[in-house]
Amino acid sequence: MIQVARTLGDALFVDIDNNNYLNELYGNILYNYSLLLFNNTKAKPKPINIIHAIRFADILSKSINTENSEIHKIWAQEIAALLHTLYPDDSNVQYCIGSVLTNTGNFRGLDLRAAEYESADMLDRIYTGFAKELLRIPAEPSQQFFRSQKNVYDKLNDQYFSYSGPTSMGKSFVIRMFIKKQILDGAQQNFAILIPTKALINEVSSKIIEDLKDLLAEHDYRVVTSAGALSLQQQHNFVLTLTPERLLYLLLDKPGFKIDYLFIDEAHKISSRDSRSPFYYKVIDMLSKRNHKTHMVFLSPNIPNPEIYLNLIPGARLTSESKLTSAFTPVSQMKYLVDLIENCAHSYNDRSHQLSQIGKFNRSISLSKLVFLIGGNSQNIVYCSSTAKAVSFALEYSKLLPQVQNSDLLALARDIKNEIHGDYYLAEVLSRGVAYHIGYLPSDIRMRIEDLFKHGLIKTIFCTSTLVEGVNLPADNLFITSYKNGLSNMTPVDFRNLIGRVGRIEFNLYGNVFLVRTDDKIEQERYIELLQKDVPAQRLSIVTELTKPQKRKIIESLLAGKIELLKYPKNQSADEYSLMRRFAIILLRDIVSGNNNSVVKKEFANLLSQQDEEKITALFSTRTKTDDDINVSVDQMDNLSTAIARGLKYPSFNVSGNPDYNELLAFLETLCGIYKWEVYESSTLGHKSKKSGQHGKLRWYAVILAQWIQGNGLSLIMKAAIDYKNANPSSGVEINGALVNYNDSTEHKNIVISATLNAIEDVILFRISNYFLKFSVEYKKHHKLSVIQNDWYEYVEYGTTNPLTIMLQRNGFSREASTYIKTHREYVAQINGEYVLKNSLLACQSKSIQREAKEVKYNIPELFID
Repeated sequence: MIQVARTLGDALFVDIDNNNYLNELYGNILYNYSLLLFNNTKAKPKPINIIHAIRFADILSKSINTENSEIHKIWAQEIAALLHTLYPDDSNVQYCIGSVLTNTGNFRGLDLRAAEYESADMLDRIYTGFAKELLRIPAEPSQQFFRSQKNVYDKLNDQYFSYSGPTSMGKSFVIRMFIKKQILDGAQQNFAILIPTKALINEVSSKIIEDLKDLLAEHDYRVVTSAGALSLQQQHNFVLTLTPERLLYLLLDKPGFKIDYLFIDEAHKISSRDSRSPFYYKVIDMLSKRNHKTHMVFLSPNIPNPEIYLNLIPGARLTSESKLTSAFTPVSQMKYLVDLIENCAHSYNDRSHQLSQIGKFNRSISLSKLVFLIGGNSQNIVYCSSTAKAVSFALEYSKLLPQVQNSDLLALARDIKNEIHGDYYLAEVLSRGVAYHIGYLPSDIRMRIEDLFKHGLIKTIFCTSTLVEGVNLPADNLFITSYKNGLSNMTPVDFRNLIGRVGRIEFNLYGNVFLVRTDDKIEQERYIELLQKDVPAQRLSIVTELTKPQKRKIIESLLAGKIELLKYPKNQSADEYSLMRRFAIILLRDIVSGNNNSVVKKEFANLLSQQDEEKITALFSTRTKTDDDINVSVDQMDNLSTAIARGLKYPSFNVSGNPDYNELLAFLETLCGIYKWEVYESSTLGHKSKKSGQHGKLRWYAVILAQWIQGNGLSLIMKAAIDYKNANPSSGVEINGALVNYNDSTEHKNIVISATLNAIEDVILFRISNYFLKFSVEYKKHHKLSVIQNDWYEYVEYGTTNPLTIMLQRNGFSREASTYIKTHREYVAQINGEYVLKNSLLACQSKSIQREAKEVKYNIPELFID
């Protein structure tokens, strides 16, 4: 089809993408850079006319083509950045990179790579000054937005807005700068940022506190990361950084709590099959029904239709101005396919969508050798599809490296041995500048790993999707060892989000992505498909993840007066079943409460008659009245209220202040029946051994739980978990999907350690915590209490029964920092019976405690005294 130019910019740039000479030049630049990257000295570099390449980069950087200007600007940056790597001493190239970054408005990149640049042209200098002023960040006048960031920033005051842009665009930064400007202007409002995983909460809240510092006290704001924060019991303005689940519990606990702005980061999670997706539906629906209308902003990576999430807001008046997409990214990714079976490597050209062979390896090499060859002196993240593979690859890779004689690394390795376990592989690999990240880690250890990586002392981190999604780390190279996430294939949006994590504007202008075929089971074609395929238009999970037969099954169940659903189909995964069940709970609540505007209710509307709704309402009207919690259903609440009325209560403690294991196990077994864990938590809390018929995992969780609430450190918890396995070897460990009898080898110990860390994160702090919360709420309601003296929900949530450490955590300290302060009472005082902290804590011997104390003092200054 012949393209017709609509503007002068279109006329100038309409065919530049198809310019044969430009594409040849770019292909040659990419090829020569790839030879350098792979250290291929045998292949002959291709010819590059540097002046011509510079001229093309300059032209592309000034593109005003209506549809493709952002793509052209990215292309210009890539050419300039790769030329700079190939010809670092060429003065023309140095001038080019400064000019290109100025033209594209990438002033942060300019500060990084060409801070001394000044255009030789006076008009260019005038225009640059104008552009800098236009893009100046109101809350940080010494810095500039990217143009796409400025466009988003200007829309954040709209009632409803949905944006999509590249992963590295800096969406979270724009939110933080908007909040800071509102506070500087004297706004007395509450802001909530929804974070998809707990892993990101501390990072985001720390950055907010760092942004605001003394402004928090001056304007009476508090940064809150949990529904149990003590600040929420006082009158302040708030910046909340919460997961959707935590926000739901805050809204349930404080129905009148006002939220003026809701920012939903990583909003594409609303489309995922993850069992937590329904929480987004619930909190948005709850806020939408209020008289006080909350500004709602959705921010997604790389999707073409961000407006889809605005459909979650009942009755919202939306226009074409309510959505925005952008393609510009301040950093680029160079992509490679490396086939370790065929011993060859190809580069992928984003412009031609073609592969070009870089060379063949002389001999077979392993993944570890590849990472060493490419990233021996760089910062690397290696993505693995499972925990076991992350640990295995990290061990294998570390053996190629010498011991690093660095005091910080060795101190961290020593602390891990002391605080977790002497045989923990993580300590072993850390001493060689390698790490892996799985499950729960003490915040101190986790933050030290991240800091050491940022400072280049840890060179390589092996991880699953959790860390890659949860933490922004400055990697030069990303090695992807599988296109799977667990057992499922990555979606195109997940893949784009993953590769967008490499290359961060604070550190570099591009990063390298290696898609590695490590065995015959990995299909090269699948990698190529992910590279070439555009991210498809997203749909809501209620539409895509529930089939019509499943919806009919839900309705049939409700019409029979049942909310307990059977898996449908029978091979349904735990996540898929949980998602289906939570949508069923939302639907029942909507029907009984007459909420006809709910997105979930509307999705079932064509399968429900008026008579159906009336019958369902009548059937459930006499059941236990439920709130908007979607973690539990009516049948569970019926059982719970009956059990509490018959005298069920939390286990007691013995004279030494410790729980009795048998009493605790009996209580958990009772809850197993009440909450129907064999049905609803069949792979964890309700898992039954086929051999013994017992709840084997529940017995093991009871061991971990007892240690956790006593405030014990991880080393004692690991010892108890391993002792349990020694005493019950048939409880086994899982290796390659099969259960193997425990044999107390170092390998088996590490499997138990990994499983225990996962159990703390997923079972203790998520599943059991949620069930105990419902128990506590119902117990207080039945006995007409405002507080329970023996509140196990609180003990689980904070990992202790000690009032001081609970108070400190509710004020923002981590469990580990709270334990440290409890054991160093010289930093604690009491005034009128209330605990306060001495400012001397800010100068204690532990740097991580100093850092936490500094943040808490900014956030809650009244907690500290001189």
